[in-house]
Amino acid sequence: MKLNKYTWIFVGLIAAVYLGTLLWVRVTNPVCLQQNMYRTWEKSYVMHPGADQSFVNTSTNNNHQKPVALSESQGYGMWITIMAAKKGWASQKDFDRFVDYWLAHRDYVGDQHQTPTYLMSWRQYYNRHHQWVADVNSATDGDVYIDVALVAAARQWPSKADYYRSLAKKLSSDILAYEYNPQTRALTVGDWVTKDSAYWRLMRTSDVMPYVFKILAKATGDSRWQTVNNAMLDRLVDLSRQHHTGLVPDFAWITRDSAKPVKPNTISTKQDGNYSFNACRVPMMLAASDDPRAQKVLKKMLRFFSHQQYVTAGYSLNGKRLVKYQSASFSAPIFLAVSHHRGEGYDNLFDSQKYIFSHPLTRKNYYDATLTVIAALEGLN
Repeated sequence: MKLNKYTWIFVGLIAAVYLGTLLWVRVTNPVCLQQNMYRTWEKSYVMHPGADQSFVNTSTNNNHQKPVALSESQGYGMWITIMAAKKGWASQKDFDRFVDYWLAHRDYVGDQHQTPTYLMSWRQYYNRHHQWVADVNSATDGDVYIDVALVAAARQWPSKADYYRSLAKKLSSDILAYEYNPQTRALTVGDWVTKDSAYWRLMRTSDVMPYVFKILAKATGDSRWQTVNNAMLDRLVDLSRQHHTGLVPDFAWITRDSAKPVKPNTISTKQDGNYSFNACRVPMMLAASDDPRAQKVLKKMLRFFSHQQYVTAGYSLNGKRLVKYQSASFSAPIFLAVSHHRGEGYDNLFDSQKYIFSHPLTRKNYYDATLTVIAALEGLN
């Protein structure tokens, strides 16, 4: 059967529409995925104890009847909200609710906890009398993430930039006053660690954030952030060199010129000296840094992971699997790191770790969900 020219034109139009649709789906799919994940995360985990406050619920199985807020999750919540705002999915009011909750739950220092700071109390929860209470002491990782989110907010909303910058400088000053060891030149794990503490020389490897430190140094004009960056990166390099895998532990003992993994149950769990649920964030923390030391540590780890049949939820530092199952808390930071290094020999990891986006975002695990959303918003571009 011979087709006339009008039939060919019709066929051509159909083909063009089909190809156009495929292209549209290819281009917009990541955006739709990002938006859906953010919306699901926000609806599932963000709670509003008052009209002007928000926090991220970290309780087991996301129990809304017995919620738990952490300074760590507050920092992540503020950072995620900034990224969503850049895409038009969150508002300045959404961000300010997180700010107001943080300001309402600041920590106090001193022998009698009498001196107010801009550090955040590390945990809030309902006690047995159903009163919303805040634990004393801070956690450094949460404070640093809140700080960098405030700097980003000043860029995102210029009309309120002076307010955000002022808060960022006050928080930065308190981090360096109460969460800094001048002997090791590194951040401690919280304001409860003083020079008389047994944990004075303890470093949490996921607190090594060179990209963030660089931003804070520029935003605050405080050169101590560059000192912190150099000291903590050098110690991370020391730890990376100690094993062919390049894996680093959750925690390490450090001096000004050395580092060694801690023993099991030193501060948190029996996995303290392994690559576990703290150190799993290290690839994410190093991903955007242009510091050669950070990239050296990161790429050594990525080479190890790229030769694994699949990435599991924890390893000994010599590369032995601690468990047989996978976890988005481990895979999401790896995916984000590889997204910054496409075409450098790790594309198999980029493809394999995308499994975290192949099913709906979990509504029962704050840590998995939050790290997955960060990986989606920063890595799916």
